Amino acid sequence: MDAASMAVPCGALPEEVSLPFQRLLKAIPYSVNNEFRDLAAIVTRDIYQENPGVYFKDIAGLEHAKSLIKEAVVFPIRYPELFQPADLLSPWRGVLLHGPPGTGKTLLAKAVATECKTTFFHVSASSLVSKWRGDSEKLVRVLFELARHHAPSTIFLDEVESLMGQRGSEQGEHEGSRRMKTELLVQLDGMTSGSSKDRKPVFFLAATNMPWELDLALLRRLEKRIFVDLPDRDSRRQILERSLPLDATDALGNLLVDRALDYDQLADLTEGFSGSDLRGVAKEALMIPLRSILAQLEGLCLSQDEPAADQCVTKRQAVTTEMVLEALKRTRMTAGNATRDMHCQWAEDYGCM
Repeated sequence: MDAASMAVPCGALPEEVSLPFQRLLKAIPYSVNNEFRDLAAIVTRDIYQENPGVYFKDIAGLEHAKSLIKEAVVFPIRYPELFQPADLLSPWRGVLLHGPPGTGKTLLAKAVATECKTTFFHVSASSLVSKWRGDSEKLVRVLFELARHHAPSTIFLDEVESLMGQRGSEQGEHEGSRRMKTELLVQLDGMTSGSSKDRKPVFFLAATNMPWELDLALLRRLEKRIFVDLPDRDSRRQILERSLPLDATDALGNLLVDRALDYDQLADLTEGFSGSDLRGVAKEALMIPLRSILAQLEGLCLSQDEPAADQCVTKRQAVTTEMVLEALKRTRMTAGNATRDMHCQWAEDYGCM
């Protein structure tokens, strides 16, 4: 199928139809064919997300990355009069977020969609890879057509290296994979072709844990490359404060966290931990007093001593610094400083410092 038959002629016909699967803000015109509708159903079901509801203020740390993203995408949308003439100061259409796993790349992409008030398409490799010949490149084409139809929109491609590794580097790379890569590059070129007045505001954000594996042709189209670093000491403290808040209570009103919890000590001891790692540490710490209650409850249930069981539930112990230290012993960091050093080197060679 050629691109013309797949295209959505936005606004060409006044008559539009809402399909049963349709969750997007604008109905698809009658003029599109059945194959487009079938593929659009897949995109809508597996990829489209309603307003993510994540704001930059909700993300602890990452101030440098947030500043670069706002400058590249958010501010041109929020203050368009300052970014004139549009042909010279239009928003960056392609942005790459790279960094160790669990550092908040997906959260940053969601914050862009929320603060720019754009339709959000969250894409993973499994959403676009099809076992049927030719369907993968068609899905890519439909994704971008839908993004233009529902503009302003943000396409976020997570773990982009799984789809856009260097061409020719894999032994026996499937022809369908090469065609899909080519189609994605063609669609990215289409985002910047034509005059600024005619272009629909569609932003493409990609995230990767391994930027050195990406195809160079893709890098050329992702003009802004932003390093999302591991959290520094202050950011680690913020994440721990949010993951173990002093005012958190259980269903019975018991405080979950000891008010004497030493966040400073914990921040000092967690260098090299990602935000995701720190949230895992917090969850493990919260489970320590809970496990004690669960063990007692299981024993009491076997003895059918219900009054004693009720009393056991009310005696929940708050998480102490010692418990978090114990949780740290049980939790291993995902990446660490060695992986960070690789990203720092790549950022020096290809990124935006």
